[in-house]
Amino acid sequence: MKVLVTGGTGFTGSALVLRLLELGHTVTSLDHKPGARSSVLEKAGARLVTGTIADKTLVSDCVRGQEVVFHLAAAFRELNVTNDHYRLINVDGTCNVMEAAEKGGVRKVIYCSTQGVHGHISRVPGDEDSPIAPADYYQQTKYEGELVVREFMARGFCASIIRPTAIYGPGDPERFYMIFKRVKKGCFPMFGSGRTFYHPVYIDNLVDAFLLVLQPGAGDGEAYIIADEKYYSIRELVQRVATAMGVRVRIIHLPLLPLIAAGHLLEKSCKPFGITPPLFPRRVDWFRQVRAFRIDKARTALGYSPRIDIDEGLKRTAAWYRAEGLL
Repeated sequence: MKVLVTGGTGFTGSALVLRLLELGHTVTSLDHKPGARSSVLEKAGARLVTGTIADKTLVSDCVRGQEVVFHLAAAFRELNVTNDHYRLINVDGTCNVMEAAEKGGVRKVIYCSTQGVHGHISRVPGDEDSPIAPADYYQQTKYEGELVVREFMARGFCASIIRPTAIYGPGDPERFYMIFKRVKKGCFPMFGSGRTFYHPVYIDNLVDAFLLVLQPGAGDGEAYIIADEKYYSIRELVQRVATAMGVRVRIIHLPLLPLIAAGHLLEKSCKPFGITPPLFPRRVDWFRQVRAFRIDKARTALGYSPRIDIDEGLKRTAAWYRAEGLL
C-alpha cells in the first residue's frame, strides 16, 4: 500500500517506516526536521518530506494518493515554546491531517496518542476506560487530538487510536537513556519510595501493534492501550537496567517534595529566557505518577502479544547505547 507516516523521522516513526518498507509498502514521511536515521530511511526507499503538519497545503500534498496515514507527529517535550505551540501541532495539526485524509479518500488513519491522557492511575491496573485526567499541556492536547479524530469517526471516517505506554528501545534518544546513564555511575538517586509503577513498551512491540491495526477492519473506531506484558516499580526497573548492563547499582532514597518544588520553580524561572531547565515537572512525574495498565482489549480484539520481554529489550537497548558511544 501507499502509506504516509507523520513524524516519520523520529524515534518511533523511523522504526515504523523501516518495518513498513521491509513489508513492501511505499512510504512517505512528513516531519518538521530530519532525524538521526533520515539517511537510513532514504537508503531503504522512503520518501522524506520536511515540513510541519501545521501547513495545510503541505499536509494535503503529502496525503494525496495515500491509502493509509499513521499520524505520529506531535509537539513533545518542547520546553521553550508556548502552550499555543502544543495546540497548533497536536490539535490543529491533527485536524489538518484528518481533513486532508477525508478529502483525499484515505482508507484509514491510525492516530498515535499517549497513555498520558489517563494521567495518574489510582486504580491499578488501568485500561482504556480509566478516567481521562491529563496532567500537563502535552497530554491535554494529545487528548484533544483524540477528540478531533473521534469527530471524523462519528461521521463515518475510518480511524483507530493507539495509546502507547513508555516507549523505549534502540534509537531512543532520551527517555530511558537517562536511566541507563545514572545506573552506569553505580549510584541511582531515587526520590520517594521507588514503588511507583511504570509501564514500558519496547519499540518493536509497539510497531507490531501499529501493523495489526493496519489490517482492514482491525480496530476501526476504537482506542487501544499498547504496552508490554508487565509493569514494574521504578525501583525494579532500575535494577533490571543494571542487570542488562552487567553492573551493580546502589539506590539511594531521597525525599520527593523538594524535587517537585524545584521542578516547578526551574521551569517557571527558565521559560521567560528561552532556557531549557535542567529539571521540570514532567521529569519529576516519573518518580510519583503511577502508570500501570492491562492490555486485554488489544490482545482480544487485535491479537496483540508483546514479543520482546523487558530483559531482552533492555539488553538490546544497552547494546545500542554502547554501539553509539553513549555509554
